[in-house]
Amino acid sequence: MNADLTTGSEDMAAAVRRLVHLYQGLTPDRLSELEVCYAPDAHFKDPFNEVEGVAAIRGIFEHMFTALLSPRFVITQQIVQDQRAFLEWEFRFRIKRWKPDLEHCIRGASALSFDGQGRVTHHRDYWDAAEELYEKLPLLGLLMRWLRRTMSTSEK
Repeated sequence: MNADLTTGSEDMAAAVRRLVHLYQGLTPDRLSELEVCYAPDAHFKDPFNEVEGVAAIRGIFEHMFTALLSPRFVITQQIVQDQRAFLEWEFRFRIKRWKPDLEHCIRGASALSFDGQGRVTHHRDYWDAAEELYEKLPLLGLLMRWLRRTMSTSEK
């Protein structure tokens, strides 16, 4: 599914398309394009990182390419309204040091704010680290799945 709901200016829609194109084709060689899509003092936050500035944001993605095999983003939905956008995505990757043949998929979403030049000023990723990552790890996964069953109100 790739739904697109856009209300706002054509410039804003173009800025979001540029960002989506970057993320869906992101490679180490294209990391310099972050400077086109992000304001110099942009704020980025996800479950593991919180940084300010394009250089720090680039560092997160440099680390991603160092630690993971074949990381890629698939944008499944996008909503654009005024100077804000919301993207739903799948992040697919393999872990170099643990079952490198097994592809993992994290489903999440990004809330984005843009400046007048169509550059991202705030980027906040939302995804459930427990469900999407921790439960899939050998020992920690046992504990996380037990906690989920214990805390759930539904019978399984």
